[in-house]
Amino acid sequence: MSKPGHLSPTRVIVASFCAVILFGTVMLMLPIATRDGQLALIDALFTATSATCVTGLIVYDTFSKFTLFGQAVILLLIQIGGLGLVTLTTFFNLALRKKIGFKSMKLASESISLDEAAGAKKLIYVVMRTSLGFELIGAILLMGALVPRFGARGAWMSVFTAISAFCNAGFDLFGSLGPYSSLVPFAGSWYVLIIIMLLIVCGGLGFIVWQDLFNFHRRKKLTLHSKLVLIITACLIVGGAFAIGAMEWENPGTMGGMTTPQKILSSLFQSVTCRTAGFNSIDQAGMHSISKLTCTVLMFIGAAPGGTGGGIKITTFAIVILAVAAVLRGREDPVLRERRIDKKTVYRALTITTLGLGVVICTTLVMVFNTPSRGGMIDGNLVDCLYEAASAFGTVGLSVGVTGQLSALGKAATALTMLIGRVGPISMGMTLAARADELSRREVLPEAKIVVG
Repeated sequence: MSKPGHLSPTRVIVASFCAVILFGTVMLMLPIATRDGQLALIDALFTATSATCVTGLIVYDTFSKFTLFGQAVILLLIQIGGLGLVTLTTFFNLALRKKIGFKSMKLASESISLDEAAGAKKLIYVVMRTSLGFELIGAILLMGALVPRFGARGAWMSVFTAISAFCNAGFDLFGSLGPYSSLVPFAGSWYVLIIIMLLIVCGGLGFIVWQDLFNFHRRKKLTLHSKLVLIITACLIVGGAFAIGAMEWENPGTMGGMTTPQKILSSLFQSVTCRTAGFNSIDQAGMHSISKLTCTVLMFIGAAPGGTGGGIKITTFAIVILAVAAVLRGREDPVLRERRIDKKTVYRALTITTLGLGVVICTTLVMVFNTPSRGGMIDGNLVDCLYEAASAFGTVGLSVGVTGQLSALGKAATALTMLIGRVGPISMGMTLAARADELSRREVLPEAKIVVG
């Protein structure tokens, strides 16, 4: 039990994100950060939150609004937010050979979704090596396409895009080709889109999986967690691409004017990016409502635990499906590969999913009443707001234009949703809830009989 006044690891992690957001807000409000020298407090807070929570929702085009200094601040927030301030601090202490106590390692382990503190040190090194390695390789490869087109500025754009893609942030500097254009000008470039897709997927797999893959040559097998993540990731990418392609194939507002290879590429990219990243190669507002709802589901599911993405996480989604299947089959516990999933894990998965749905629904309602009508409540405004709310919770960053129309209250609510999506609904709930000593004791209580269904 924690001592009075002592911050739990969960609260420290949430506080660290809030501190980084506050720092970013102040830096972005400096006159040197914007081209016109002006940025409202709520817009600075929103942008800092979006960058720190690696979301990508924006109220201004990043290239058009921010100077090189402002862009560098945003990139720093993305890198810190993607890896976590606690993880970075622990790594630098390890690099300087400073002694780190058990509590600090426990805190570091929670920040990277590791159950035990014993393996945190090795995993932190994996986090840093993997991140810097992929970001460096991605930047060098992107320079091959961007430097010839943009000159010296293309090198900075390559670094910015590579880090943003691996951290699943979705911020970009392609506004020089048109405000809010994202990757639409590169819709036919297999080279650029495949590099960015690989960076997104690699960042979204989670560092626990990467550690397992790095050790594969010695153990010759993967853990059940890694197998589950890899299989579901592949299924969601392929299934999502097929569904989106089928619905948007002839849509003149998105893929209708593309060649068949471009349609396949755009379908695949949309499926990858709407899980966690936020880059887009097609106009999101031009998609059919059914396509938006499909993407909403993918955004809500999100990436893998211990990675740079958001959402409820694909393992949570898998456990909920297995729990439903177990009930339908009359089994007491879900089973995966002849192994029983304990009730604590099932309860946690159900709690995360329920809280996530609650957050998305509440954010959607706030958006609906804080944006102008967009073509009818059911077909337009509600679907678009649901899409944007799921994008915020899943720390995706895809937008159909709702964010730019939000009032100050709407922006504040969306910023809070992004923070909840990044740290996790349970972590945020535990941070805000009062600690109850009774929860630390196992009490034998009479069983309640309640009729359900």
